[in-house]
Amino acid sequence: MSMNILIACEESQRVCTEFRKRGHRAFSCDIIEPSGGHPEWHIQADVLPLLNGDCKFTTLDGKEHKQDGKWDMLIAFPPCTHLSNSGQRWFTEGKKPFSLQRKAICFFYKFVLADCNKKVIENPIGVMSTAYRKPDQIINPFEFGETECKNTCLWLKGLPHLQPTEIIPKQQRTRNLYQGFYNGKFNAWKDKETAKIRSKTFPGVAKAMAKQWG
Repeated sequence: MSMNILIACEESQRVCTEFRKRGHRAFSCDIIEPSGGHPEWHIQADVLPLLNGDCKFTTLDGKEHKQDGKWDMLIAFPPCTHLSNSGQRWFTEGKKPFSLQRKAICFFYKFVLADCNKKVIENPIGVMSTAYRKPDQIINPFEFGETECKNTCLWLKGLPHLQPTEIIPKQQRTRNLYQGFYNGKFNAWKDKETAKIRSKTFPGVAKAMAKQWG
């Protein structure tokens, strides 16, 4: 049965594309243009007015759409810049104001409170384990046919745990290689492009989401 699915804060369209392949009416939404190559599936706008459904929106191809009632599924990838453990020292050392973190936490909670019966919120290990609650599941790309090691938290509602599809042997795994090596060059951690690259869902994980939840 086809579902109406909103994928929030996704510019890569990797998850959106996998659900589309399975016949679902999925839309990605972000404030920036998509890199996934499907403007006809992308909403470049603030996602918050769309979370509870009963809304109208326009995709980048200029076509207008209407969602009657709640979304069947909400998949959210809220920005982790101010939430992940890796960036916490900038706050404790006073290099960033805690107001940025509070704003990020409030944004995360918009997805927690969204009216949807099937929902997943994704983020790396960070402050939301205490500011909200511990995640229902922690996955790693190497459990889904990817070589990368990257602990990823999933907060689930109405959905089963994501089951590993292909576990890569330990000796073949890499750590943080994916974060900066892109298009033949290595980007430093502080490079703005690095954060964009790191935010992309791994293809193996996206396929597992669509197959198991779709």
